[in-house]
Amino acid sequence: MTTDAEILDCRGLKCPLPVLKMEKRLGQLSPGASIVVLATDPMAKVDIPLYCRQNGHDCETGGEDGLLRFSIVKAR
Repeated sequence: MTTDAEILDCRGLKCPLPVLKMEKRLGQLSPGASIVVLATDPMAKVDIPLYCRQNGHDCETGGEDGLLRFSIVKAR
């Protein structure tokens, strides 16, 4: 994933808000664009990759100490 990706900070938000904010921002980006979503809600670990898989976006998941990091590339 690219290192110059935009950061979408969803820390402190409960699902489904991180997914909804991510969906809205992805809708504004060009295909192939990258974003990094930061979240703290444990449900985001399930919801964000599922949304990406269902919509054809690439998603890499990582994080530590309660901070989840999702590197996403919008589908072409």
